[in-house]
Amino acid sequence: MKRLKRLSQMFLIVILLTSCKTLNNKDNLINQEENINEKNNIEKKRMEIKFSCGDEGITEYLDDGWIILKEDSQEKICTWKSFPATKDCNMEKDKGCKITKPDKIGEEKIYLLEK
Repeated sequence: MKRLKRLSQMFLIVILLTSCKTLNNKDNLINQEENINEKNNIEKKRMEIKFSCGDEGITEYLDDGWIILKEDSQEKICTWKSFPATKDCNMEKDKGCKITKPDKIGEEKIYLLEK
């Protein structure tokens, strides 16, 4: 009987000690989440924007306080031109005789912005 009483007391103590430890872990997790939220607010925002074929709207972003970190440009096809493969080809009825090739080639500008 004494053994059973002693064993139950030990079991109760172990449960109480382990539950206190988990409460401390929960408090630490809450503090860590608050620190992460504060760091996210401090971090700068980044955005990538693309302008193609003569479209230019970067000044709106610069006026809004964005800074250009990186600028890149690539050649891009702006419009396509279709023409018949043979003289007797009807492009509306027979899609297989239609040939499509690039008509106008422009430039695509890619900006990496930071605020």
